[in-house]
Amino acid sequence: MRKIGKILLNDRFILGLIIANSIVIFLQGFELTKLLKTYLILVDNLITLIFLFELIVKLNSFGFKGYVKSNWNIFDAILIILALPSLYFWLFNGESHQLDYLLVLRIARVFKFFRFIHFFPKIDHLINGVQRALKASIVVLLGFLVYNFVISVLSCFFYRDIAPEYFSNPLVSFYSIFKIFTVEGWYEIPDFISTNSNETIGFLTKIYFVLIVITGGVFGLSLVNSIFVDAMVSDNNDDLEKKIEILEKKIDILIDKQLNK
Repeated sequence: MRKIGKILLNDRFILGLIIANSIVIFLQGFELTKLLKTYLILVDNLITLIFLFELIVKLNSFGFKGYVKSNWNIFDAILIILALPSLYFWLFNGESHQLDYLLVLRIARVFKFFRFIHFFPKIDHLINGVQRALKASIVVLLGFLVYNFVISVLSCFFYRDIAPEYFSNPLVSFYSIFKIFTVEGWYEIPDFISTNSNETIGFLTKIYFVLIVITGGVFGLSLVNSIFVDAMVSDNNDDLEKKIEILEKKIDILIDKQLNK
């Protein structure tokens, strides 16, 4: 049992299983013979069982408190739990597909792919960068969403009768305005409105949407992106600042000694 435990605690072994499981689930998406598909399902669920045993071994080795100290362990446990419904239906229901809603739970096994994330090099540094970027851009992002909301409601009242497929209600309007903010194909909506209205409304509509693209797309979304990217790629200088602070204190001590001589 100890040898099995050591194997399950080996990151390289787990990484190999994750890669193999990814390939197996990928192959299941193709039209295969019934026998081959049965073998792939068998391998998929056996790997899920191994992941479950890995979870149990880690809990026994580290204890519950020691296990949950690591965010990666919590992340792994959540993904393994999400994959358990597929294992349950395989063990107790075989290949029964009579209840369509069960398929949603069976599909949850694909979440096992995400266990691959914590094997990325310097992933902690990347996550810290994302956290810094979110903190730096949260206010601007909220402002952007509020602006999108205001323009969406306004556009809904303006155009819900002319273009109901784009502005039938505030939620649909919110999506349409956000699509315009991305600038990709932004002209399609104003062109559609111009075609289905008179010349005056068509002309004013084009001006209105040009202003939306400039304020929300060119300036708004670009500002959010620039702040997020700038904060994400900036190095975390906490350690460097501490070293500089220690160095400054040492210099101050040396200067004081020289002055007291």
